[in-house]
Order: sequence, then structure tokens, then C-alpha cells
Amino acid sequence: VGLPQGCHLPGPPPPGGGRRVPLPCRASPAARNAPGLYPNLWDAPKWIRSCYRPGGISLSGGTGRQTGPAGDPTGQSGLGKSTMVNTLFKSKVSRKASQPGQEERIPKTVQVQSISHVIEEKGVKMKLTVTDTPGFGDQINNENCWDPIIKYINEQYERYLREEVLITRKRKIPDTRVHGCVYFVPPTGHWLRPLDLEFMQRLSKIVNVVPVIAKADTLTLEERAEFKQRIQEDLKTHAISVYPQADFDQDPDDRLLNDRIREKIPFAVVGADQEHQVNGKRVLGRKTKWGIIEVENPAHCEFPLLRDLLIRSHLQDLKDITHNVHYESYRVRRLNESNRPALSPLNGLPGKGEGSSNL
Repeated sequence: VGLPQGCHLPGPPPPGGGRRVPLPCRASPAARNAPGLYPNLWDAPKWIRSCYRPGGISLSGGTGRQTGPAGDPTGQSGLGKSTMVNTLFKSKVSRKASQPGQEERIPKTVQVQSISHVIEEKGVKMKLTVTDTPGFGDQINNENCWDPIIKYINEQYERYLREEVLITRKRKIPDTRVHGCVYFVPPTGHWLRPLDLEFMQRLSKIVNVVPVIAKADTLTLEERAEFKQRIQEDLKTHAISVYPQADFDQDPDDRLLNDRIREKIPFAVVGADQEHQVNGKRVLGRKTKWGIIEVENPAHCEFPLLRDLLIRSHLQDLKDITHNVHYESYRVRRLNESNRPALSPLNGLPGKGEGSSNL
């Protein structure tokens, strides 16, 4: 079983129960078919096989698009990515319908699919593009399962670059680039799984990544705090830079604000697209036998922090970092990789004279 270097596996449960002890990983991606820890996954004990169930990611699981920003939910099924998109914008923009019997806007598929939607609040319109990539990481063999997602992100950079290098280019280039990525982590309460680490390592190099704990209402407050600390340690150990990146803080006031945000990452979120009556008010929430979990109540979850980060306080900053850092890095690499006058195809992108895909 190929795993990233330095990842952690939970050790076997100690006799009499208790907490599993993290073990160092002895396998690497190059040793997938070589003798190693467990050359055959099915030969591994059940507690180890469960570790390899892929974690959920959400490429901007609901990041909006306002005259530019785009986002796309991705990852393991059942983590509430579609519900979170609907919750974020209070509109049925994702593939999960809010009411039974309603037609789903995005068909259930394992392919990358995009849909644009205009939402309006107090006379202000915002056009957003949600790119849904359900089902990734659900297979038994998840080797290179991130390729379609990375290819899609690079395709958007490539489309922007081709418009930018034209001699007579448009005054305003259509911007379909992905400006934010919300990575959904399953609420296991343990360490990040190898697929989570590998996925975020690759994504953080090309897009702004914001990790969140999905369905956080399944964890107690103590479990949530401990899980957050473990995820923060994993991100630091594997040098995974998540948004907001400390390296890009220039203003002292911005640094103080972003430091407070980084202390909260990953956000523990709960999504819901049903309204309930609470103290005479209609609120979004999840109804349980012991009460209603209010999505927009900071005492219940950190969804308000995620919403403010994505579409209020840091919307422009997400766009700026995408353009000045991630896209600039892509542009320099593409212009330097060949001496040919025309841009060469990349990741299956069409070359000069061929039609381009419009995802």
C-alpha cells in the first residue's frame, strides 16, 4: 500500500481498549507494488484497512464566484459537501435538492461538473460557479485520484493564460480560475489519513486550501478540540500551507487577524438546508431528538467563520493570491518549459489550433 513519506498510521488498539498510538509509515508511493508494510491491502488487519478509506476534500466546497472567483466541492461521498454549498449561499445551487422531489441541479456523477448561479441579497448580485466532483476517493484503488481535479484547476489557468498572451486581448479576460478550495475532512477524531495529506500537499501548491471538519456535530467539544490540534500538527509536520498563508501577510493588522483565523483552522462546520422554528425565529439547522443544531450559531459550530472568510472579509484576498501567486507560478512555468512559439499541451489540454474544453 503506497503512502506518503512520514505519514502516521494509528496503531492497533491496546489490550483493554484505549487510544491508538500513531506509528511511523514505512511505505512510500514508489513502493506500491514492492514488498513493504502490506503489499496487499486485504492482507492488512481491519483496523489498518479502515485507515485507507479516503478522506473527503472539497475544492472550495461552496466558494462563491463574484465576477471571477470560482470553486468546486470534491471528495468522499457523504460528508455534506453539497449541503454545505446550499447552506453557504442559502440557495439551491448544488446538486443536492433542499426539498424532496425537487430536481437536482447537478447530476450525480463521478466526473467534474460545473454550474453557474446568480444569487441576490439586498439588491447585490453575485455570480458564483460551483464545480462538483463527487465520488473521488471512494474507490478501493485511489491511486492518482486527484488527477482530474488538478487537471481541471490547471485547465482554468491555461484558458486564462491563452487569453492573456494574445496580441489583441480582451480588456476584461473571462476569469474561470478556482480561487478557493475547502477540503472536507471526515470527523474521525484521529489523525489525518494518508490520502488527505497527499491530496492537500498537491492542492496547496496550486490553489488556496481551507480545511474543514465535516459534520462536526458528531464530535463532542473535547473531541473536536483534540482533533483540531492533531490536524494542525499534521499540517505543520508535512509542510502543508493552508489559507490564509502566513508567508503572504504583509500588513501587521492583517497578520493579527489571520493569526486568529489560523488558530481556528480547521473550521468545525455543520451544514443544513432546512429551516426550523427556534424561539419564534426561523433558523437553518439540523433537528435531533435532543434539540436543534443551529448552523449560524457560533456556539454550535464554526460555519459563520467559514462563510465570512470565503465571501466577506477575505473574498478579494483569495482572488489576489490566486492571481499573484498561484497563477503567476503557473504562468512562469508554462512560458519557461518550452522554447516553441506555441504553448504545448499540458495534462491533456488542447494545443494550438485545437478546440478547448469549456468546463
